[in-house]
Amino acid sequence: MAEQTPAPATTELWVERTGTRLYTGRSSRGAEVLIGSESVEGVFTPGELLKIALAACSGMSSDFPLSRRLGDDYDATIRVSGAADRESEVYPQLDEVLELDLSELDAEAQERLVALVERSVDKVCTVGRTLKAGTKVTLSIKRD
Repeated sequence: MAEQTPAPATTELWVERTGTRLYTGRSSRGAEVLIGSESVEGVFTPGELLKIALAACSGMSSDFPLSRRLGDDYDATIRVSGAADRESEVYPQLDEVLELDLSELDAEAQERLVALVERSVDKVCTVGRTLKAGTKVTLSIKRD
């Protein structure tokens, strides 16, 4: 009979208020991120974090096929942008640009790699897939 490995513990996530419209996002793994208004230096807005999560997810989803073809030390930058529609309070469109140096590959190899990266991101980027599909969000208020 095969031995069962325990499921990894779920990372707990939360934010703590540290000032007027200022929060620190925390994880049970010890990570922290400063969150606040656009007018405050040194913090991310929640919308910026959403965009960064999308770009990071695309990067991580494409890391394996890119490192296999370009080597473990390849450079990549993923820029993400998209203005909020303040009337509806949504981001109607987010645009990502993956910047890579593919000059060592011929045109055909570049096209194959780009297609592979696009498929990988479409298949395994949870953040992108969630944004495209939409998701149910609930909020409950715990009162002491």
